[in-house]
Amino acid sequence: VFATKHGCAETCSQELKQKLREETLVLNLKNSGHINLNDFNTVVVGGSIHAGRIQKRVIKFCSENMEILLKKKLGLFICCMEQGEKAEKRFNEAFPENLRNHASAGGIFGGEFNFEKMNFIEKFIVRKVAKVENSVSEISEESISLFAEQLNNYSV
Repeated sequence: VFATKHGCAETCSQELKQKLREETLVLNLKNSGHINLNDFNTVVVGGSIHAGRIQKRVIKFCSENMEILLKKKLGLFICCMEQGEKAEKRFNEAFPENLRNHASAGGIFGGEFNFEKMNFIEKFIVRKVAKVENSVSEISEESISLFAEQLNNYSV
């Protein structure tokens, strides 16, 4: 399950799906309605970081499903343009500690600035804060592959 604003988390979710051995269903929290997690052995939760925070839909999903998520094989990921310690800080802020500690895989998949999908104010902020003038993608295929490998090789 994922939440996205401009499509990066969806792109990463689809890429991850191709690398996982188990049959995989990709669901956007924006339009998926209630999801019965009892139907799944493994749950991966992800979203993109905007203005330093993950989408509220991801926070709400984790909060409402905390008990069952702690009983599943779990993966957590974020998409963000920050790297290193700043990206790790964003990851830690995005998900509660008990979920992070329980997760079989955790990933920071990189990110992108997609100017074609941004409104004027978003473009203005990205230009001023990130000093980026055009669309750029820094999605890490390596991070997605490592995450998939961790999930594929983890046995309960």
